[in-house]
Amino acid sequence: MKKTFTLEHPKINLARRVEAVKHEIKKYQTRERKKTLPKGADYWDFDCKFGETEATAIDIHASEINKKIDAIVEQGLLSFYLEVLVDAKVRPERTIAEADFEENDDDDIDIDSERDD
Repeated sequence: MKKTFTLEHPKINLARRVEAVKHEIKKYQTRERKKTLPKGADYWDFDCKFGETEATAIDIHASEINKKIDAIVEQGLLSFYLEVLVDAKVRPERTIAEADFEENDDDDIDIDSERDD
């Protein structure tokens, strides 16, 4: 999705239009996540760019989209550019040391010795 969103509308107030845009973006991400993954891939990832215009767009994480839209509204701007590209990714394998650390993390705490009765 590469799109310049306009927040002004003659009949819809600004808050309602902002929520509609956020919903459209979320719907797109949900639709893309439901597609079957190619062989060897573990999950869908989104490469996102956000800016006032296409030329000024910078890379952001997908979780920051709503915050950036809210910031645009606070600045009083009525349009922004958003690019969301889908990419199939492979999770890196965990090393044995990482797995042992996570499994033994709860065992290191001795609750009885920390209490002062």
